[in-house]
Amino acid sequence: MKSYEIERKFLVKALPENLDSFPSSQIEQGYLCTEPVVRIRRQNEEYWLTYKSKGLMVREEYNLPLTGEAYEHLKSKTDGKLISKQRYRIPYQGYMIELDLFSSPLPDLILAEVEFPSEEEALQFRKPDWFGEDVTSSPEYHNSNLSKL
Repeated sequence: MKSYEIERKFLVKALPENLDSFPSSQIEQGYLCTEPVVRIRRQNEEYWLTYKSKGLMVREEYNLPLTGEAYEHLKSKTDGKLISKQRYRIPYQGYMIELDLFSSPLPDLILAEVEFPSEEEALQFRKPDWFGEDVTSSPEYHNSNLSKL
């Protein structure tokens, strides 16, 4: 069964007010392969193996659960650096903004991602004032590329 991710990504010019009032989680992820993307992720105490196809705004994506032991085994096999970030989930106009504050490899990087049910909705999205540049079409902001820095 195919699953697609339709997502836009933005730099953030200012953090939203009352950020600490939104739910957050700590994420650590590494890449077993970057073309195609094969990633492992620990999000709090959940573990995942993810495959993502090539693409910018629309990509095929599959997520499979892992055990903590499997995650730790695969972690030593990752290429590049592990990415660490705090992710906040912020509701906005019927969508969910995932706001990532990176601690590694770029501690000053802040990115916001928004997923959509269709390409049409993604293209019609009106970003909040605290968003900066749209970097959806900039592959250098893919986490798989950030892990190579």
